[in-house]
Amino acid sequence: MADKYDVIVIGAGPGGYVAAIRAAQMGLKTACVEKWVNKKGKTVHGGTCLNVGCIPSKALLEASHKYVEAKHDFGDIGIETGDVKMDVKKMMARKDKIVSNLTGGISSLFKANGVTPLEGTGKVLSKGKVEVTDKDGEKATYEADNIVIATGSVPVEIPPTPLTEGLIVDSTGALEFEETPKRLGVIGAGVIGLELGSVWNRLGSEVTMLEAMDTFLPMVDKDVAKETQKLLTKQGLDIKMGARVTGSEIKDKEVLVKYTDSKGEQEQTFDKVIVCVGRRPYTKGVLDDDAGVKLDERGFIFVDDHCRTSVPGVYAIGDAVRGQMLAHKASEEGIMVADIIAGHKAEMNYDAIPCVIYTAPEVAWVGMNEQEAKSEGIEVKSGTFSYAASGRAMANNATEGLAKIIADAETDRILGVHIVGQHAGELIAQGVIAMEFGSSAEDLALTCYAHPTVSEVVHEAALAVEGHAIHMANRKKRTKQKGKE
Repeated sequence: MADKYDVIVIGAGPGGYVAAIRAAQMGLKTACVEKWVNKKGKTVHGGTCLNVGCIPSKALLEASHKYVEAKHDFGDIGIETGDVKMDVKKMMARKDKIVSNLTGGISSLFKANGVTPLEGTGKVLSKGKVEVTDKDGEKATYEADNIVIATGSVPVEIPPTPLTEGLIVDSTGALEFEETPKRLGVIGAGVIGLELGSVWNRLGSEVTMLEAMDTFLPMVDKDVAKETQKLLTKQGLDIKMGARVTGSEIKDKEVLVKYTDSKGEQEQTFDKVIVCVGRRPYTKGVLDDDAGVKLDERGFIFVDDHCRTSVPGVYAIGDAVRGQMLAHKASEEGIMVADIIAGHKAEMNYDAIPCVIYTAPEVAWVGMNEQEAKSEGIEVKSGTFSYAASGRAMANNATEGLAKIIADAETDRILGVHIVGQHAGELIAQGVIAMEFGSSAEDLALTCYAHPTVSEVVHEAALAVEGHAIHMANRKKRTKQKGKE
């Protein structure tokens, strides 16, 4: 038996490494198990998010957006650039450098906080034991008073389009293209599909997105989703809704994809295809048969509101459990669990978790959308404000988009905030904070915002809830002031 720990965390992604650092900060003897090995054969931390997810995709999104701005938009503001070109290999090298810097940063944080890194694949055994198998197959068993499972998720594969190296790839493979494909097919028009499709569309690919669902971004408020689809289509993304992929065939290094839509059986040929139909929890092989931890039929680990599993002393967080598969959700669960293990009271507000799609413009939301609220029988009122009426958005040459605030018609409590537009991912924090403190739409309406800022679109949307927007004509009749007819 190797060393005993107060806490062993399995997985060093955004949930696991945060949980480990927090536990160590609480004075607990902590170890973190990680199996991820980079191209150089070195174990690295950060999980999917840092290595092949959130961070590298944002590096490509930002680079491709700047390329499009320089190529098409700079002339509008008086900057003449000439012939602008993109060096894809150099863009990829920059992405890899950012990933390397950040993974190394986590290793440094482990050292600074006293977290012991354990290299290999972790498995939860019975009675507080964790087995770690290194890349050479050597096994070691550790004991812990508390175990945190933070093993994350992996892309879902579908039988009609089996992954084929260099031709049919998942989201990881889409981050490794060495040149821009002329014809790109993206299966799935969700968050990941839209982001990756946007990158290669900006760099010159003819992008066709095949989405099986009939509703575009159903989790987003209908007004924001409609605006988003319009803007992305204008940019050149060919988004086909109700298109169910039925098969594929590879011929002469091309991919023929077959699908059905409202018009019947269809087919289209692509140079490359990205499969982005969702992710599934990575829990297979993580639990020994005698561990006692229960899974549901989809492989998610059963947990309560505090991420406790069916076994005392064993917790699970992030993509391995119920809820949204978001890095920041995993991180906050990691902090909550570490605090609970340390003997503190801790809660997490699952009603105030922001979501962001990093297209250009960005799409962000928190809380309910209008259709969800109405389906629950809640009478709502809402306010909307367009970026086109924002002075700062005009100055930024970024007038596309809108902000919408949804409130309870009786209490004025904010139920949701939805934004599409420049910096939406940053602006949504206002909605998150407001909802965390139980704010009303009036609270935001009475707040003094700096001028000129893009954030004023949120302020004006809050004012518009009662028909009091200043910088646009209000659609609804203004409410009467108290004491006046």
